[in-house]
Amino acid sequence: MPPGERGANLIEGFQEYVEAYKDEITAFSIFYEQPYQQRKWTYQMVREILDHLKRNKPNLAPLRVYEAYASLDKVQKDQPKSELIALVSLLRRVTGMDEALDPYDAKVRRNFQDWVFRKQAGAVKFNDEQVKWLHMIREHIAASISISMDDLDYSPFDAQGGRGKMYQLFGDGMEDIIDEMNESLSV
Repeated sequence: MPPGERGANLIEGFQEYVEAYKDEITAFSIFYEQPYQQRKWTYQMVREILDHLKRNKPNLAPLRVYEAYASLDKVQKDQPKSELIALVSLLRRVTGMDEALDPYDAKVRRNFQDWVFRKQAGAVKFNDEQVKWLHMIREHIAASISISMDDLDYSPFDAQGGRGKMYQLFGDGMEDIIDEMNESLSV
């Protein structure tokens, strides 16, 4: 089978998979029940789909399907660092959140730049240490889809002082920063 045909079969198979299981897999049900403008993928949702996909359709491995879509959409970026992140990009593409394949981690980095620019254009001015933390949060969101307060108790945050250090840097606005970054970066 020629490579182009193989890629088309992978894409078709993945689209059929999403359609076939959208009522059966809880993560799909939750996603499709949300109002269109508020649809988001969470780590738990994507993990559930990835686990189901591996068990039931191993031939639709996210990195293989990602490669097929990258060829179709003429995406010239590196492959995602993990199957989970590849799957986020694929789900965004198949569900119409993105018109073309857009690497999730690259999207997070672009959204981060826009978010920081908007914040700095206003009254907020981040110092170097705050910016270092914002970069760590960005990288966590790029790898894990979102961040919670509990994540601050683990690597790499714990080595930098964890929750206490973030509170010291951002004060009572700490939770707002996390909420805003989750909202703005994973759009």
